[in-house]
Amino acid sequence: MSTAQVRPATGVDITSVREKYLAERDKRLRPDGASQYVRLADEFDIGDPFTPVTEREPLAEHTTVVCIGGGFSGLVVGARLKEAGVEDVRIIDKAGDFGGTWYWNRYPGAQCDTTSYIYLPLLEETGHMPTEKYAHGPEILEHCQRIGQQYDLYDQALFHTEVTDLRWDADESRWVVSTNRGDRLTAQFVTMGIGPLHVPKLPAIPGIGEFAGHSFHTNRWDYGYTGESLEKLADKRVAIIGTGATSVQAVPRLSEACGELFVIQRTPSSVDARGNRPTDPEWFAEMATPGWQRRLLANFADVLGGVATQDLIQDGWTELSWQLRNEMATLPAGERTMATRMTLAERADYEKMDQIRSRVDTIVADHDTAQHLKAWYRRLCKRPCFHDEYLQSFNSPNTHLVDTDGKGVERITAKGVVAGGQEYEVDCVIYASGFEVNTGFTRRSGYEVTGRDGVTLTDRWADGMRTLHGMHTRGFPNAFVVQPSQGANLIANVPSNIVDSAATIAAIVGHAVRDGLREVEVTAEAEQAWVDLVQTAQPSAIGGPDCTPGYYNNEGQDQGSAGLRLVGYPDGPAAFFRYIEQWRAAGAFEGLEFQ
Repeated sequence: MSTAQVRPATGVDITSVREKYLAERDKRLRPDGASQYVRLADEFDIGDPFTPVTEREPLAEHTTVVCIGGGFSGLVVGARLKEAGVEDVRIIDKAGDFGGTWYWNRYPGAQCDTTSYIYLPLLEETGHMPTEKYAHGPEILEHCQRIGQQYDLYDQALFHTEVTDLRWDADESRWVVSTNRGDRLTAQFVTMGIGPLHVPKLPAIPGIGEFAGHSFHTNRWDYGYTGESLEKLADKRVAIIGTGATSVQAVPRLSEACGELFVIQRTPSSVDARGNRPTDPEWFAEMATPGWQRRLLANFADVLGGVATQDLIQDGWTELSWQLRNEMATLPAGERTMATRMTLAERADYEKMDQIRSRVDTIVADHDTAQHLKAWYRRLCKRPCFHDEYLQSFNSPNTHLVDTDGKGVERITAKGVVAGGQEYEVDCVIYASGFEVNTGFTRRSGYEVTGRDGVTLTDRWADGMRTLHGMHTRGFPNAFVVQPSQGANLIANVPSNIVDSAATIAAIVGHAVRDGLREVEVTAEAEQAWVDLVQTAQPSAIGGPDCTPGYYNNEGQDQGSAGLRLVGYPDGPAAFFRYIEQWRAAGAFEGLEFQ
């Protein structure tokens, strides 16, 4: 089927809109790329403001499994290991409790962006019914603690502890784990689930340390300054820098609380309707039959992959995919080609973004403000946002959008923020500037991993990630990396990847422990075959060089060979989940060697 046979986008001049997209991208491209951000300076990295550090003596102990990271990855892997009969599991995390991202991200309004019923793991196992379709941060943190309690993961957990070195001991077939608390731990197996939102970053704005007022990063929200209900901001002039997913959620609460709020924007987010609502207990009871969460997770992947026969999720993520699937189904079988699908998907994207921009006009009263809040890029160039109060906030007289036309903040002064040549004097500056995403694994983890023969993971992955299933790397036996790339790579719902990886890890470790096997490692042939396979995948719809800069496309900079390997299974997430389930069920663990 040719492009000409596909109906044109309704009401959208694709050629002119595409030119607008490129023009908006070009004005934001910067030669420094990701280097425009720095790690939190001392005055921002205030440690843990939520839980006091408890002093303890260094430990020198052995456990069967050490899980680095106490967020969803460590919790679900730990739970699945316990279910597989592996009781000796230790989780290490720099935070004061379980939760990972949800321990640190306590900014007002924080909530999940995919439905709670697939975002919160182990709901069926814990018997928890989310209170709303999109759960807020406190409930998600409580659920993390619930998992830790139910699976007795607190007993051996080490909190406020950071791994500083991970080294393979070939003589003993075990990993040696060193920490900043002086611990020297050993483990037969290690899992590394540090998460994609692990290291907060700041924009390298001139004068950032000169501000005489109060400032903090959203990842270290200072409730001592704002008050638990933000009541202390009633007489304050506040600037929040950044308009990504965090700001979209925080601005409505700040708008209600602040005396005056300045929202400093370089690039607007696309903000579609969310439609959040309380969970109907009767609906939940009817829906939550045995295996319900697994069915929803599978359906989400199937809808996004265009192979589902029904949409059980019905949210902003599945809307376009379901529409595309239905349109493809109306075509003769011979015309349902990949080229046709890509043409239809492109058209649907232009229509959807036009709808999102039109939504701004229906909500924001001031014409100029509305124009500046419109996102001019493809839907998956940046993290899509959904909210029912963000745009409405700009109708409040105390809330001002400061659009910088792609240039960003010029400098910080002792009195406030300079943007567009104007100084905005404020009492407080809040940085909603996100996290490191595209930096190297060992940089973000904070420790080096040294495998067989003294080879480091940094060197092994110097030209890009090399794995089997995104999890195993040759030369690093008994080590598992929990992350999406080279696996399902389902970025729309990261817990989908974690839940599946945990099942694989539990199956492998359970097999090794039951059979008294000391080591498991991917063969060189299996690793190379897998790397070759994933590099045949079609270019991802997420990010791309034609997108406005952001973390989805490495701030518009070429990632080289390393970037080419940050891909997923060629046939998509749903196909990967089916493949790996069959791989686990076969019990042969093809591609791995045990001894």
